[in-house]
Amino acid sequence: MTKQTIWITGASSGIGEALAMHYAAEGIQLILSSHEKTELERVASNCMKQGAEVQVLPFDLTKKDQIEEAVKKAEASISKIDILVNCGGISQRSLIIETPDEVARRIMEIDFWGHATLTSRLMPFIVKTGGAHIAVLSSLSGLFGFPQRSMYCASKHALHGFFETLRLEHHKDNVHVTMVCPGRVRTNISFHALTSAGVEHGKMDKGQEEGVTAAYCAARIARAIKKQRKQVIIGKKEVIMPYLKRFAPWLFYIIALRIDPNA
Repeated sequence: MTKQTIWITGASSGIGEALAMHYAAEGIQLILSSHEKTELERVASNCMKQGAEVQVLPFDLTKKDQIEEAVKKAEASISKIDILVNCGGISQRSLIIETPDEVARRIMEIDFWGHATLTSRLMPFIVKTGGAHIAVLSSLSGLFGFPQRSMYCASKHALHGFFETLRLEHHKDNVHVTMVCPGRVRTNISFHALTSAGVEHGKMDKGQEEGVTAAYCAARIARAIKKQRKQVIIGKKEVIMPYLKRFAPWLFYIIALRIDPNA
């Protein structure tokens, strides 16, 4: 059988790295991307030790020209992309009233526009080669709003609108989409979250520290992709929140107002 090819963005750390290691153990051909080239090469080396074939394509999700160049290189080196995982992203720790436009736009560029641009540039190749499965790292915050996460929530909501539309438009082209909505996962996302000053938050939130592991999250994502799930929600007790928002919104708001956004 021909090896599957999986392209993972945000593969230099966190859930992206865990997914790369998960698939590497299956001997799958990987394309790994991130703006952190050194860390990306570290992950690639670890994946190759597991028996995977790995191509490293570093690029910045905020740079359209870098995204387009990466697409050209990928299309020149492989015959098909079986799975695309849009995983790169950045979080936020600032109130709306305090967040300047440049910080808000940077979050939207990384968390929405980068993935939308990469995917749209790849779609002609994906359609031509018989389709693919696209997994998109949203968040529980892509299903409701939450304090100090205004642009993060907005970008994740935008991902749902874009990729759910793509799923419908390209159903006939054998294109499948899984929206991944993790809650708290034990990664460094809170360390790198942007404050109103545009600098990193620089600390691990308590809730993040008590979240599920990145490896557990990666295994759940891989299973959802294999089963062609349209959406998967991953986490601990926090996963009840989107269901409360839908079926008991009055209770959702009571609980949401009591949660410390920095906890």
